[in-house]
This record gives sequence, structure tokens and C-alpha cells, in this order.
Amino acid sequence: MCDACVMETVKERMLSRRSFFKAAAVGTAGLAAASVGAAPPALAQGHSSVTDLTHELHEDFPTFFGQQQFFREEKFNYAKDKFNMFELRVNEHTGTHVDAPLHFSADGLSVAELPVDKLVVPLVIVDIRKKAEADADAQVTPDDLKAWVAANGEIPENACVAMLSGWGAHLGTDKFRNADGGGKLHFPGFHVEAAKYLIEESKAAGIAVDTLSLDHGPSPDFATHYAWLPEGRWGLEAAANLDKLPVKGATLILGAPKHRGGTGGPARVFALA
Repeated sequence: MCDACVMETVKERMLSRRSFFKAAAVGTAGLAAASVGAAPPALAQGHSSVTDLTHELHEDFPTFFGQQQFFREEKFNYAKDKFNMFELRVNEHTGTHVDAPLHFSADGLSVAELPVDKLVVPLVIVDIRKKAEADADAQVTPDDLKAWVAANGEIPENACVAMLSGWGAHLGTDKFRNADGGGKLHFPGFHVEAAKYLIEESKAAGIAVDTLSLDHGPSPDFATHYAWLPEGRWGLEAAANLDKLPVKGATLILGAPKHRGGTGGPARVFALA
């Protein structure tokens, strides 16, 4: 079939389906526009809300190394072609994204190999906002985890243990990366001993942060990455809206990408509470 024929066929199909998608959009626009909404009926068993833990990804989203890592090029536009399409180029570790075990190991699981039963998990939130407000280099420590357990009970099996540092409030400002004059970054993260504590004392599936790295900004060696990921566990970086959730009782749904051999990738992440 000729290229022109293919294009015309695509246009006709897109136009014939336009009214259908407009009708569907009316029903879903309210939920899509908000970070928190009512739980769909199929997911409402014991939950009453859905919280979006994903930041919107765009060309100027801050990155660990400082360079742009998300690019898009328009390939078709509605005015000319009767449909819109972009081609994307993106670094795996950009925006709200998952770190797979392969990211910091020679032969760990790729992002495509993460078991789905490790991607829908109980959510534990460790609030260190007071420490982070006083010290940009604050870290989640074993004492923070022990305090959480003392107040809330044991960490559930396959949980995601998330750091709430309040750092998401700085997104859109230089303080999110918080580079000093020497180029060193300053933001909170997990101390390596906290990662080791979780490995030894829990069956947590993942850890999450609301900053650019599982390790705190000035880490010289990515010790937390190296301790955690090779154990077959995943990490979630640049999570949003953790402050809208209870410290226990929510369920995290990690929409990890599934490209073969991937070390991670931008993810769409939700929490049911």
C-alpha cells in the first residue's frame, strides 16, 4: 500500500473515533486533572482515594547531572495531518522514575523483569521533614525506621518504604538540585545503614524518595544504591505528593516501564488510600 494511502486511512480512522474519545475524555477529565481523586469501583475495596505520585515530565525537569534528559520532536500535527504525534528521546533516569536492580549491578533484574507482585505493594512513609528543614543533607537512618515501627507496627512484607522530606516543594526552583559553588548537590536521601537495616529486618520490595536520588545529594559513592539494588529490590526517585498520604495503610502501584534490558525508566505511580 502506498504511503499516501496509509496516511489517508489513518486520518479517516482517527476522525471517525474522535467523537468517541471526546465523550470518554469528558468522563475522565476531572480525575486526570487532580492529584487525588475517588477510587475507581474495581479498586475501591478498602480504599477511598487515588493519589498521583508522579511529577509531570517536561524538557526542563531537573536532573541529577544537570543536563536536559527529556526531548520531544513533533512528527505529525492535527492542523496538517489530522492527528498529533511526538517522537520522544529520554534518559531512563528522568523525572519520577524507577531504578531497577540492573542499574547498580552487573547482572541484576532489568526493569522489564521486575515481578508484578512486587509493583503493587503496601506503602510505608517515613516523615523526616523536620530534619530536612534543618539540614538539606538529612538522611533516613535506622533510628527513623525503628521509630516508625515502634509507632506503627512491623513494616509489611513487600512494602515500599518512602522518605517524605518535603523536598517536592522545591521543584521548579534551584533548591531542588541545591548545588553549591563546587557543584556538589544537597538534598535528603536514605543512609546506607537504613538500607541495610531494611534488607536485614524486613522484606521490603522497594524504597522511594521525593528527591533526585536514593542517596543523599553529597554522597561520594552511591553507597545506598549499591547496598539496595543488587539485592533484587527497586528504588523510586522524585516521587510526588507523599505528604497527601497516611504514614501507613496506603497501597502503592508502580507503573514501571517494560523495555527489554532496561535499568529503569520514567514511571506513572499511584497510591490507593
